[in-house]
Amino acid sequence: MTPHDVLLAWSIIILATAGVIVRPFHLPEAIWAVAGAVALVLLGLLPWGDALRGVGKGLDVYFFLIGMMLTAELARCEGLFNYLAAFAVDHARGSPRRLFLLVYAVGILVTVLLSNDATAIVLTPAVYAATRAAGASPLPYLFICAFIANAASFVLPISNPANLVVFGARMPHLIEWLREFALPSVASIVVTYVVLRLTQARSLAEEKLEISVPKPKLGRGGRLTAIGIAAIGAVLVTASALDVQLGLPTFICGVLTATAVLALSRQSPWPVMKGISWGVLPLVAGLFVIVEALARTGAIGQLNAFLHDAVEISARQTAWGTGLVTAMATNIANNLPVGLVAGSVAASDHLPSKVVSAMLIGVDLGPNLSVTGSLATILWLVALRRERIRVTAWRFLQIGVLVTPPALIAALAAAIR
Repeated sequence: MTPHDVLLAWSIIILATAGVIVRPFHLPEAIWAVAGAVALVLLGLLPWGDALRGVGKGLDVYFFLIGMMLTAELARCEGLFNYLAAFAVDHARGSPRRLFLLVYAVGILVTVLLSNDATAIVLTPAVYAATRAAGASPLPYLFICAFIANAASFVLPISNPANLVVFGARMPHLIEWLREFALPSVASIVVTYVVLRLTQARSLAEEKLEISVPKPKLGRGGRLTAIGIAAIGAVLVTASALDVQLGLPTFICGVLTATAVLALSRQSPWPVMKGISWGVLPLVAGLFVIVEALARTGAIGQLNAFLHDAVEISARQTAWGTGLVTAMATNIANNLPVGLVAGSVAASDHLPSKVVSAMLIGVDLGPNLSVTGSLATILWLVALRRERIRVTAWRFLQIGVLVTPPALIAALAAAIR
């Protein structure tokens, strides 16, 4: 690329990324990502072949997203999330503090088994409905859905699509994954809970909950969906242990579960299909193309060379710096494009495992600082708007700046030990 081409490519990449985050004219994020990708190709900055190769690199991620979104939407339609949220309210026995802990536990469960996007998209409205029924102010409990969606997103490889983006075909075996991320996950989840709980202490102290609230009945479809989710979890954990890419098994399990549940209950598939956020797929595809163009500018190679030199000096310090810088970058450019860049850098040369682990933690946990940090948080805001609840970027930042640094430092310390 000539210097002029590099400057033009960078301009398009920055504008496209800003469009994804800011959503000018309220247009969907996918439009900006796809527009940026198309512009790079039409202006001759990225050959068609390279663009198609970039789209193809995301195949496993597309399968994973479709399978997870299908399963999550099926669970929503069958009332499983409403049941779980109502279960938490019922077992809180009128205690706001106990309800806070129970909702947090449900959030961990959903994030670990169904990914952080499911927590943001479908658990959020269920928690809103359940807390309103209990006479509680929903917002303290809704903040849980946003923060645990990222804090628990590296417990398992399936807990966050960004994990597939960062590691791709180099996904560690399950045992190796747990060895790398079990302690950091515990640190992230516990510290996030403690600090978030402290930020909401005054609101919870003023709460008065109904001791008995109507509890939705879980029908046969809901019970079958719960069994299907457990089976999916077992299949994916097995696939991870056998070093099999997770996208296709997730897709197959999601389709089989939905087909079985809908066939047994004689329901039309269209309500489930209509509820899926299909726009996520072109968004991710567009971002893969944009990162392919970024590699052609030489940025990926320069980052790799910089990291290689830094590792030669001190792998430990490089891991700390990589984790912190990556975490900050997610709040500037969103964790999906940052995760794609991180994955490209990690794939281009061998890096110490502690550096790659710190990079992933930064991609997954760093976004808890601001509303623009991750797709899950953006989807959480969309879910709140549907319930006519408005959380400003400033209000979220006030909590995020308290919650995220200690959780991030604790997780990185556990990973770089």
